[in-house]
Amino acid sequence: MRTKIIAGNWKMNKTLEESQALITEIRGIVRDEHRGGSKVILCPPFISLASAARLLEGTEIGLGAQNCHFEDSGAFTGEISPLMIKSVGAQFVIIGHSERRQYFGETNEMTFKKAKSAVRNGLKVIFCVGETLQQREDKTFFKVVEAQLNEGLFGLDRKEFANVVVAYEPVWAIGTGLTASPEQAQEMHHYIRKVIATHYTDEIAEETSILYGGSMKPDNAAGLIAQRDIDGGLIGGAALKAREFADIIRAVG
Repeated sequence: MRTKIIAGNWKMNKTLEESQALITEIRGIVRDEHRGGSKVILCPPFISLASAARLLEGTEIGLGAQNCHFEDSGAFTGEISPLMIKSVGAQFVIIGHSERRQYFGETNEMTFKKAKSAVRNGLKVIFCVGETLQQREDKTFFKVVEAQLNEGLFGLDRKEFANVVVAYEPVWAIGTGLTASPEQAQEMHHYIRKVIATHYTDEIAEETSILYGGSMKPDNAAGLIAQRDIDGGLIGGAALKAREFADIIRAVG
């Protein structure tokens, strides 16, 4: 049985004080309403990780960072290593988000080095793949996603890959209000699972949680989650509002 996961990616939002308030609100709602059918993960900005770890201590809510460098330490001004992330109490890290690829020039080679380092340092990876609107329209989206997996992730051995969650994020549906239909999302999730099976094994593919990351909201979450190969969501905007985030969690179980 694959783990259902709802992960909130706060992106570059919320001051320390605002983060603490939102975490406290989400923590209370999850405590009172969550039925335990899914794993909830919060990914606030770096500045809030340490305080978030303290606020989430003793709860079932996981904590993740939004990015990392691939070295443990060194002369990399402004960067944060997986070792540092682990040291403040986080368990997860998002790697390869489309905004990192688009705005900061992250390549498949870089995402692999980050994934390898994160796993080596004891973190679980939420690895993002997805196509742009142009790639969707010119019908190259399967090839694009397969390359992101082959070049950016599949250098991990089977034991390392057990620490990976994949998130499919159609870039054209992030922050635009557009959403892939349940059928479109299922088609890609099924394809991703097939590619994983081809590289590793059918068993590993069936055990890998694959999340949808393109404008999932309370009103479309249930339809997406109902698809066989969709195991949860990587939530952006809706994760910044405790009630909306909780309603998505409820839709998953």
